[in-house]
Amino acid sequence: MIAAGRFRAAATLTLLFVVLGAASGTFLGARHIAGLASPLDRLEMLSLDWRYLLAGSRAAPRGVVIVAIDDATIKRAGSFPLPRGVLARIVRALAAADPQVVAVDILLVDAGAPQQDAELAAALRSTKSVIAAGASFEAEGAPAAAPSDGPLPRPRRILWPREEFARSAQVGITNVSTDRSGVPRYAPLLFDGGGGTVVRSFVLAAAAVAQSTEPVLSKRERALRLGGRLVDTDLGYNLPLHYYGPRGRVQTISALWALDGDLDAEDVRGQVVVLGFGAMTAGDSFATPFDRTMPGVEVLATGISNLLAGDALIRDDATRRIDAAAAVLLPIGMVLLLAARRIPLGAALALLLFALWAAAVHLAFLRGYWLSFALPAAASLPIAAAYGVARLSLEQRAAGRLRAEGDALRRFQPPGLVARLARDPRFLATPVAQQAGIVFVDLSAFTGVTEALGPAWTQELLAALHGRIEEAATAQQGVVVNYMGDGAMIVFGLPAARPDDASRALRAVARLYDSLTHWIADLPPVARDRLRPRIGAHFGPVVLSRLGAADHQHITATGDTVNVANRLLEVAKERHAPIAVSENLVAAAALGATDLGLAAPSDRATDVAIRGRAQTVTVRLWGRS
Repeated sequence: MIAAGRFRAAATLTLLFVVLGAASGTFLGARHIAGLASPLDRLEMLSLDWRYLLAGSRAAPRGVVIVAIDDATIKRAGSFPLPRGVLARIVRALAAADPQVVAVDILLVDAGAPQQDAELAAALRSTKSVIAAGASFEAEGAPAAAPSDGPLPRPRRILWPREEFARSAQVGITNVSTDRSGVPRYAPLLFDGGGGTVVRSFVLAAAAVAQSTEPVLSKRERALRLGGRLVDTDLGYNLPLHYYGPRGRVQTISALWALDGDLDAEDVRGQVVVLGFGAMTAGDSFATPFDRTMPGVEVLATGISNLLAGDALIRDDATRRIDAAAAVLLPIGMVLLLAARRIPLGAALALLLFALWAAAVHLAFLRGYWLSFALPAAASLPIAAAYGVARLSLEQRAAGRLRAEGDALRRFQPPGLVARLARDPRFLATPVAQQAGIVFVDLSAFTGVTEALGPAWTQELLAALHGRIEEAATAQQGVVVNYMGDGAMIVFGLPAARPDDASRALRAVARLYDSLTHWIADLPPVARDRLRPRIGAHFGPVVLSRLGAADHQHITATGDTVNVANRLLEVAKERHAPIAVSENLVAAAALGATDLGLAAPSDRATDVAIRGRAQTVTVRLWGRS
């Protein structure tokens, strides 16, 4: 009943936490699929940075080059921002090297000198070009880094370039999506321009012009087709940025080379050239997983390269569904492993499962897939920890009950049988026939002594007597199966028969006699002068079984051997000997009186008639010399 109740409680607890884990994972997973903002986003971005650092830098593919307006260029131009005429010279020098497209990451919002503006517009028309527009939103900064499954990001205001420049080049919005720490995580490809218009981003415009193609949206797949290739995007057509490493991993040359005529045409021929500020003094910089400061032009160049090379991080509907499934299955798996019978083993397996899943997330990152770490971790670790605490508490309470019930069991069952019954509650439910040594012990003249002592003293006398009997029996690994007033029955062969049962029974006989004799010598005269120990012992076949009703049983031995051992007490009384043992026991033990420190008037065996038994029993009568 204890084990069954404990199992039911553990099973109920496990089922409860499995349901809780599935429910919390489903809730968090649904929010994740919908792209709803969550406090977990900060943890996810931190874990993403760890993945970047573990993976290390990688080579940026050829196809995108940055022409940086660096400090040397600004110094040569003599002012900041650069005069439009200087920009025109740089663009013309780049156009002469036959690039795929020149993408100018500079806002051309304000009017400059008319002649210089005209020169710049003409330079932009001399090659395929893209220029920047800027956007501002209701909240500070760019669109959120956790894109939602809703409308495209809608700027509160768009800073368009001047009309003469907009007519000379394609226009794209340069804003990127940053997380709360300011790290750009996404390059939005499309923006809601209001009035039903859609505006391309700077990244998408540069890639589309470079490939001389028009992007086609695929709403069903939530992807974008560019030049015959399907580009997977996240919610809201956001492209997850995949950084190549610290600043400078994308090929970078100085705009000063173009001004001075030192530009090597092979550096830009057939490539997307991104012209922008590379000087830290320009203030256009971002933190990245690898750097505290990376020029904004390199962030945009990274997005363009990701889009053209197809090596952006893949975070789409499929990966989000995998994240949601992991958020449901991981807590269930960890709870089921923690439910193992051995809690330390279950905890180790649960941690191993979590570690394997974390390793799988990192391996997926190495292959370009952005699986969430934070979502399944948040869904599983609190549930697993709470289940572990609850399971440990349940086990401790169960252990406490078992200890209490074990203590109670030890008070009513022989100590030698308690451990066996705990391991096997059905022990001896089926009777077992075997050889065993049976010892009976009692005190002569006990009835008269109790009459003289009274009930209180009699109880103390019996407690002391039983304690000495238990000690002598246990010392020889015997089991006291029954106390009968001033006597007891001891079995040698429980819980299982052993080759030396007979010898241990005889040694217990000698120990009992010595212990009780010395104890009686220290009793008050009314008991000391009248009480004497009597012991009868026999060896032979018995049946070990349970006796009693179904709900109240005790273990004992029955059979002729038990009856003979009991009757030997009468023989000892009749023959005025403290000990009567059968020849069967002596022969099986291969011990004599002298081996045990005992003596007798004659150690010869005598055939004795046993009351109620047809055949005689050969008996030896022993005592102390």
